[in-house]
Amino acid sequence: MNRRHSALTDWGLGHLSTGESDTILDVGCGGGRTVAKLAARAQNGVVHGIDYAPASVAAAQRHNRTLVDLGRVRIQEASVEALPFDSDTFDLVTAIETHFWWQDLNRGMRESLRVLKPGGRMAVIAEFYNGGKHARYAERLARWTSMAVLDVDEHAAMFADAGFSDVTIDEERARGWLFVAGTKPR
Repeated sequence: MNRRHSALTDWGLGHLSTGESDTILDVGCGGGRTVAKLAARAQNGVVHGIDYAPASVAAAQRHNRTLVDLGRVRIQEASVEALPFDSDTFDLVTAIETHFWWQDLNRGMRESLRVLKPGGRMAVIAEFYNGGKHARYAERLARWTSMAVLDVDEHAAMFADAGFSDVTIDEERARGWLFVAGTKPR
């Protein structure tokens, strides 16, 4: 997955400004490549990665071993529905190819909003969404799994319903990629 989603991740992160001292959370960090990319952008900041799968946590820690040893990266097992962080902690929260697997999408979005600082941003980046290039696969997966397959408008509503403002959307239709971001009101 680290390699498979690398171009999508780069495209999505290109929509975001990152301060070099930002505190960032990557939800569903998987193998840890996105955590490393975020740490390269926030060179004086700290990047946290969470994943509910112990094997992913171990892989992300291995991938970022040097940054973990330096204290610039922290990886832990956790669920987005019950984030183990204080309110108003992060400048940026990212969720790349993960939100559709969350057990409670609305609760995960509200938790993400809670841990953001006022004025902080959250970004969801995905290639599986209803109406996108890969929708036929996503629809099949949704029938066989608990995967949430949302269309573009439902993604915008997901952010608005959680309390985010300034929701922005970009769709790279040729590749089937979707970027959605929102801001925690001040």
